[in-house]
Amino acid sequence: MRIVLIEDNQMLARAVEQALREEGHSVDWLADGQDGLEFLIREGADLAIVDMSLPRLGGLDVIRHTIALDKDIPVLVLTARDGLEDRVAGLDAGADDYMTKPFEMAELCARIRALSRRRGKRGQMVETMGALSFDRAGRRLSGPGGVIELSRRELALWEALFDNAERVVGKSALCDSIYGTGADVDVNAVELLVSRLRRKIEGCEVQIRSIRGLGYILQQDRTA
Repeated sequence: MRIVLIEDNQMLARAVEQALREEGHSVDWLADGQDGLEFLIREGADLAIVDMSLPRLGGLDVIRHTIALDKDIPVLVLTARDGLEDRVAGLDAGADDYMTKPFEMAELCARIRALSRRRGKRGQMVETMGALSFDRAGRRLSGPGGVIELSRRELALWEALFDNAERVVGKSALCDSIYGTGADVDVNAVELLVSRLRRKIEGCEVQIRSIRGLGYILQQDRTA
């Protein structure tokens, strides 16, 4: 998933970012509430993690504006405030879940998996395309022969293409989804990942087509 982390504590943000990347997620970190909201408006996200106390624009306002975007972005609140009133305020603003600092990274990752199952069509436990089945909760892709082993980045590529099935996705957008916005990665790295993923889903009635000068599109193979 593409996760936006809005947190002004640099040490905590780096730790969360590392843990989520190890889980195979793309993470964009912003340390300012206003910058975070503008990023969500401009780029969107699969999930937002928002601290309550932020510079320039507080977490509650970020949450309210994010919900108003109507982009179906689940929001997880991280905060040092553990009072009942603070929890109620966060949830009333539109947050989907609430974690109090300090917390265990394993629990954070579990909460994120739970939230991913609630998001729009992701409410379905298993989604299919052609002869492929994608279990979002377990983050497993399966074909007629069983589970298809994917690296973390191959899985991130699959999710980015699958979420935009039948639509062209540019290489730069795929880079952002796989590595995070602004990552120092050559877009040619995407070509290598696409080539690997193509080989792994070959014969599964799905194809990744290259659209010259534009990017890639995931489609069901009508000739299969």
